[in-house]
Amino acid sequence: QLQLVESGGGLVQPGGSLRLSCVTSGPGFDIFAIGWFRQAPGREREGISCITDRGDSTWYGDEAKGRFTISKDKAKKTVYLQMNSLRPEDTAVYYCAQHSAGVCILTDEKYFPRWGQGTQVTVSS
Repeated sequence: QLQLVESGGGLVQPGGSLRLSCVTSGPGFDIFAIGWFRQAPGREREGISCITDRGDSTWYGDEAKGRFTISKDKAKKTVYLQMNSLRPEDTAVYYCAQHSAGVCILTDEKYFPRWGQGTQVTVSS
């Protein structure tokens, strides 16, 4: 089974940037799409972005469009989420997850059977 470990979270000022990493191990990196989600205190988890198994197509939620970029490094079996122009409302625990398919057509969390432990992102002055 694919294992996922997030890193790169931390404290950043409004307007700043962070790059999150999702390092994977085990089989499946080239078979399944990988997504990023986040959950803020008192709120439901929401989908942020997704990248296909081949890395040739991506999806972004409304909050991520124009500010976040997802990418993958096949040699390192890692998926990245570059986050720019961060806002206080971006504060949340960010998770990466393995999709049950190689495409990102269905982005509800129920289609992602395996998850990392999450990394905290705090945007505050």
